[in-house]
Amino acid sequence: MAIDEQVMRAHRHAHRKAVSLDIAEVAEFLQENLGQRVTAMLAGVSDPGSVGRWAKRENRPQPAIDRRLREGYGVFQLVQSVESPHTVRAWFIGLNPQLDDDESPVEAIAADHFRAVLAAARAFVAGG
Repeated sequence: MAIDEQVMRAHRHAHRKAVSLDIAEVAEFLQENLGQRVTAMLAGVSDPGSVGRWAKRENRPQPAIDRRLREGYGVFQLVQSVESPHTVRAWFIGLNPQLDDDESPVEAIAADHFRAVLAAARAFVAGG
């Protein structure tokens, strides 16, 4: 199987997981793997405690926040298809030359630049 096919297969699998999980499961996963503060930053909220409340099903995020969480989860799963969770976390918080102004994927997702982050993740998974 060609690399592009492998990347697209991993992307489809990650996307399927991101849309099929309950948002509480998505929030819990991101909280465990990125930390509460980084997940809050990704979601575009100032209160990190919101992440814990979503994970505990105490309340639900607004639709725009839900989308950021799901996009972040899908990208995490895609990059994790080739790297350890520790490396994926570093990738999320580090400056990325494939994103505008070398912003981090967390910052880009918070700014709703989903396509750019996905393209950067695909390139990383493909070895670029």
